[in-house]
Amino acid sequence: MSAHDPDLVLWSSPETHASIEAPTTPAHPTHEVLNQPPPPFGLNPAGDVALREALAREGADWVIPQVTELGARASEPEAFDWAQRANANEPALATHDRHGHRIDEVAYHPAWHALMRTAVTHGLQAEPWQSARPGAHVARAAKFFVWGQVESGHLCPMSMTYAAVGALRAQPELAAHYEPRLAATTYEPELRRPEHKAGLLAGMAMTEKQGGSDVRANTTVAEPTGAGGPGAEHRLTGHKWFCSAPMSDVFLVLAHTQQGLSCFVVPRILPDGTRNGILLQRLKDKLGNRSNASAEIELDGALGWMVGEDGRGVRTIIEMVARTRLDCAVGSAALQRAALTQALHHTRFRSAFGAPLAEQPLMRNVLADLAVESEAATALALRLAGAADRSATDPHEAALQRIGASLGKYWVCKRTPTTVAEATECLGGNGYVEESGMPRHYREAPVNSIWEGSGNVLALDILRALAKEPESLEAFHAEVGRAAGADARLDGAAKRLRDELADTEQAQVRARRLVEQMAKVWQGALLVRHAPPEVADAFTASRLDGDGGLALGTLPTGLDLTAIVARADLASGS
Repeated sequence: MSAHDPDLVLWSSPETHASIEAPTTPAHPTHEVLNQPPPPFGLNPAGDVALREALAREGADWVIPQVTELGARASEPEAFDWAQRANANEPALATHDRHGHRIDEVAYHPAWHALMRTAVTHGLQAEPWQSARPGAHVARAAKFFVWGQVESGHLCPMSMTYAAVGALRAQPELAAHYEPRLAATTYEPELRRPEHKAGLLAGMAMTEKQGGSDVRANTTVAEPTGAGGPGAEHRLTGHKWFCSAPMSDVFLVLAHTQQGLSCFVVPRILPDGTRNGILLQRLKDKLGNRSNASAEIELDGALGWMVGEDGRGVRTIIEMVARTRLDCAVGSAALQRAALTQALHHTRFRSAFGAPLAEQPLMRNVLADLAVESEAATALALRLAGAADRSATDPHEAALQRIGASLGKYWVCKRTPTTVAEATECLGGNGYVEESGMPRHYREAPVNSIWEGSGNVLALDILRALAKEPESLEAFHAEVGRAAGADARLDGAAKRLRDELADTEQAQVRARRLVEQMAKVWQGALLVRHAPPEVADAFTASRLDGDGGLALGTLPTGLDLTAIVARADLASGS
């Protein structure tokens, strides 16, 4: 019996209880709860002013009623309970049934399904593929941001499904077959033929144990069952070190043909109703993301259909990777915002040394710094979603998008563990206790930096893109240039960055520094253009001018910290 079993009992017998007298009421109570905050329920994350302003400027304020409805659900006690239970009761793998037949199924706690059903019915995986309205990617990112503050693990299949549609469109007949169900808002977790389900989920299996991010080192092979080529059926054999969301209905998989590395769509259940040759060997025991199953799989003659050109699988899958990297940035921004909300709530009600913590000058500095970091992350994440919306018709947005998702993922995800850790410290010992939910956020914080390319991979990807497509660099400078002249510190940082980017000597060694500076300058430009002066001033002074310390809570003097905190506080009504 586990410690989180709902039927947990005390390890003593009824006879023991009967022999013990009830305690007498003491003259002086020893357990009176004082100076503790109430539960942080009812704080609708859709009330975030920075989020709403970003929706307006990115052309998706039409989604605010939907986001507000979802945010109300996110702030209910039941949603918090789902998150805690889904992580405390981890997925379990059953490789065989009781008769010895291979079944390869993962069982999840009911709380997981409750989270998933809410996400699917609100279109977290589907909004841009359902709606032709301008700003659909931004609208979907806002929902992802709001509901992601509840629990991060179940966002993985949401992100995979959202991203898979774009890649499948490289093979129109396969897209026509799968897309309507991938874009549906019906959650059906049962394993059945895709054709017999109203809604589908997608996963991916790219990396292998010998290659990791170097997918060209993959050894999985695909042999055609007929003529071969795009759209044709192949039989896949090999091993995948990480398979995201292994109970999905279909997967995008990389495997070698005679022409080179190619992309395939591989269903769990075949058209004749039999199980495909996807064998779940084990589930990964992960640091965080524990509600979500990640599997090591064998492809034992699994049938798959080629997506895109033969031998050009990386080019096909990159469409999916661009969107999942965007989600890494949005999901990490959501974690930052969730942690900030907890810190603001706790310090408003908790007193020390004669005043609420939030009113203590040093704590106000910490809270303001957290708020600035969160707003910068939110602004950049929604801006990247806006580029996804406009890239099909706007050359500037298309050029920006080619580096933007990787840039945003690199920096927002890098900052999230630091931000969540500092917010946890604001709660003191309470924040280190599982009941607060903060340890769960802290364990989640590093995953987006690793998933879909770790820091070095991203930094080098961006440098290669800038070298091969100079229009992306021009688009970046033009984007930052829209804020030129409004803040001398931003102008100085932009000039220094331009000079550094022009110096290509030992660029690989300096790649992380260059990408970090690009992200911070872009965030600074967004805040200077769109945020209140006190927020922009705090960012440029501490992140671009070198007047802040390395730790959060080291903002320089002379800033309006009270206004920054009030803007971020969901309970302030600002």
